[in-house]
Amino acid sequence: MKQVNETGKGTRARGKKSDHSKNVNRKGPKRPEESERKYNQLIFRDWCKACGICVEFCPKKVIGRDPTGAPVIERPDDCVGCRFCELHCPDFAITIEERLPEGAGISDEQQRVEK
Repeated sequence: MKQVNETGKGTRARGKKSDHSKNVNRKGPKRPEESERKYNQLIFRDWCKACGICVEFCPKKVIGRDPTGAPVIERPDDCVGCRFCELHCPDFAITIEERLPEGAGISDEQQRVEK
């Protein structure tokens, strides 16, 4: 619907303003199994040229740098599994894997070998 204001110019009718200031979780609450997921981060040192893309763009700052500038995993349990580092690494030197829950009867090392 088009309305005309005092200047004679048309304006669109606007609906009710939404309140964007409320902190609303549109996806709903997290399922318990989602919040408990953990991920392993593997860096293949022979492939990595230490460009720093993974370090700069990790949303949880899981990856840092050692004194030589090479990436190191500083906070492995903070990883949310977004795989940004894995997808944007120009050398394909990073792999992110979901960990099996503890007590699943298989170690992280065995999980890597069996895949």
